[in-house]
Amino acid sequence: MPRVRELEVFRLVLPYGRRPETLLVRLTDHGGMSGWGELVSPEPKLWSALEEGLAAQLIGVDWEHPDQVPGGGSAVDMALWDLWTRMRGVPLAHALGGAGTSLMATVRLGLDPSTESLVSRVNQQVCGGYAHVTLDVRPGWDVEPVRAVRQAYPALSLAVDCGGAYTSPEQLVALDEYGLEVIERPFRVDDSYAHADLQDRVRASVAVEPRSTAELDDYLTLRAAKVLLLRPAALPSLSDARRAHDRAAAAGWDIQCAGGQGAGLSRAAAVAVASLPGCTLPCDVTQPPRNAQIVTPAVGASGGVVAVPLTQPGLGHTIDEERVRRLAKDAFRA
Repeated sequence: MPRVRELEVFRLVLPYGRRPETLLVRLTDHGGMSGWGELVSPEPKLWSALEEGLAAQLIGVDWEHPDQVPGGGSAVDMALWDLWTRMRGVPLAHALGGAGTSLMATVRLGLDPSTESLVSRVNQQVCGGYAHVTLDVRPGWDVEPVRAVRQAYPALSLAVDCGGAYTSPEQLVALDEYGLEVIERPFRVDDSYAHADLQDRVRASVAVEPRSTAELDDYLTLRAAKVLLLRPAALPSLSDARRAHDRAAAAGWDIQCAGGQGAGLSRAAAVAVASLPGCTLPCDVTQPPRNAQIVTPAVGASGGVVAVPLTQPGLGHTIDEERVRRLAKDAFRA
């Protein structure tokens, strides 16, 4: 029966972009084995809450499965799963029910100052092996860039991510003539009726990113989409991610798994979830750059394909502890 002997929590400042922060949790059992978890872009107040209450919740508590340790948040849950599967010598992907050995990946391209520049960036990714591209769009930057990319690449599998920036279906219907596979997150996540209206009016599949299985059930009841954008770290636990996968797959939805940013651990968990049989769309674990990660091998795509680590237990990656401590802005141990 596992029992946590020691925990460490690190707040890292990552060396890319606007130097985002991520939070790492390390749990060590009495045999000296460790499991790691990550929370990308943590709320500032979370740090003090963890420092005050996490030790009492975990240290010396007997448990047989990660689901028996509720309330620690997604980073703690991930660390519990990593520790539990390492102790059993099985990959996390297999423990969750995954069977895939490799995954197709999409590459996500942000807003661009010109359509010419955007088409050039798409060309670079296509030449690098990607067969699926997701473009960020916003009101005023949508039809023109999508048209330009489609004219340059008539057969390319193409999706758009709206970032919840639109307010009515009419703003997006015109995109449907360019053969999009998916329109991601068009409206605020709580506006399920707008999603349902748009899905009724376009051939492309609308993708939603619910924050809970209850929210997903609302979308399923309304038939408000056809794709679940599944971000495991955004849900309370990996078991919740599996339940969301099962419900969407049973409803006949496609599923795209996304890994966010961070230092690599969150994306490693996303790859494990993406190996589940219902994850039918290319996964999104390509950003940020590999040199920003603290895991070996780095999590990412090669030639548009992501390998699922099945020869190592747990998350399947080695943690560069020296780099973790070097990047840590704060840390505590209990």
